[in-house]
Amino acid sequence: MKSSSAVAPVILAGGSGTRLWPLSRTDYPKQFLALGSESSLLQQTVARFEDADVAAPIIVCSEKHRFLTAEQLQAMDVQNAAIMLEPCARNTAPAIAIAAWHLIQQNPDAVMVVLPADHLIADNEAFLAAVSSAVALALDDKLVTLGIEPRGPETGYGYIESGATTGGVTGAREVVKFIEKPDVQTAEALIASGNCYWNAGIFVFKASVFLDTLLGLQPDMHEFTRQAVDKASTDLDFLRIEETSFAQCVNLSVDYAVMEHASNVVVLPFDSDWSDIGSWDAVHKASVRDENGNSGTGDVLHHDAQDTYLHSSSRLVVALGTNNVSVIETSDAVLVIDNTNAQSIKEAIAILSKQKRTELSEHTTCYRPWGHYESLKLHPRFQVKRISVKPGAKLSLQKHFHRSEHWVVVKGTAIVTNGEEEILLTENESTYIPLGTMHRLFNPGSIPLELIEVQSGSYLGEDDIVRVGDEYGRA
Repeated sequence: MKSSSAVAPVILAGGSGTRLWPLSRTDYPKQFLALGSESSLLQQTVARFEDADVAAPIIVCSEKHRFLTAEQLQAMDVQNAAIMLEPCARNTAPAIAIAAWHLIQQNPDAVMVVLPADHLIADNEAFLAAVSSAVALALDDKLVTLGIEPRGPETGYGYIESGATTGGVTGAREVVKFIEKPDVQTAEALIASGNCYWNAGIFVFKASVFLDTLLGLQPDMHEFTRQAVDKASTDLDFLRIEETSFAQCVNLSVDYAVMEHASNVVVLPFDSDWSDIGSWDAVHKASVRDENGNSGTGDVLHHDAQDTYLHSSSRLVVALGTNNVSVIETSDAVLVIDNTNAQSIKEAIAILSKQKRTELSEHTTCYRPWGHYESLKLHPRFQVKRISVKPGAKLSLQKHFHRSEHWVVVKGTAIVTNGEEEILLTENESTYIPLGTMHRLFNPGSIPLELIEVQSGSYLGEDDIVRVGDEYGRA
């Protein structure tokens, strides 16, 4: 980002990402994953604007993911980003509205470039050129959506049917209608017509024009989002949106709420390889494949295999004689799926949800603002964890009602508050924390602190924590 331009990227990062289970979980959804790159999808989205003359980005995310979002932006050295916290999920229309209200408080003429945090765009130069053209249309009070030139009859995407040219910008066309995800025959007919594009969910418009349009189409949402931003509060580096007002918004996408009904909507075609990474088949297609169409990540081996995607997180994964399948391995779950039916994963997710499987929401490795922990062994009466604390980071001052803990330092130095004592522990030293004792862990060193924690007791859930003091506002 180069300046305090009136053009601001608004990145929607509130998705749950269940379609890429088991790698993506509700506590760690796909926008935070690095798929085929060292950077996460969120980081790649922010980086698209590094050389553009735009303002600092606005990230709209859930409260649950606030520290993940902040940490990934810090790793990129992104300055002055606004992180807006949705108190509950209400789809894209309310999310865009709160960003619009925030923007016009800063600049009444602000132009929003709204895009999802979890898509891949291959040609960034073409993307920025399309955004520049879209901004010109937006300054003429148009609501602009970027339409991707289709590469084939995809049934996992929505489509935009275009009409006459408009707006005086090359390629810009009136929108005739938005089309929901079609079947194969309908998708083939749409592409054959020559005037349909994939709906990428990327929009460019003035914040004021969007809000005026919202007032005419969704007056309640207009008012509730205004109230939610007016009553927002600052919490550390986050803007916490007021919950009571925001929760009264209906759950609507921006397509349903605004774009399908407004009269000033324009589609601007955009020609680049693009994917919403909405299935493991999509990940496979976006990967570098060998002469047999195979690809993979991690410790994997293909033998006599065709069109097979393998992902290994913690062990060797071997495919023998497979064809058109994906195998995704994590430390606590393995998915095997036929790529021709990749969208069917939502049926499995529904079954697992009914069974209340924790594998849907949590990885064995869980990230916190101070570092992370990995569950190594879980038993009804004990649990073993590996805890890693960043240099200078401090856990909350807390106690437990149902478990005691043993801590053994294996790397680095720890200052431990254990009841009335403060103890310095180095490698191979340990301490015991009895049930109900107030305790805290602090890494005073310049390298990560790693320790093994053994919990024992009648209940080992993460909700058995009473925080008395916390550096991150969680007490």
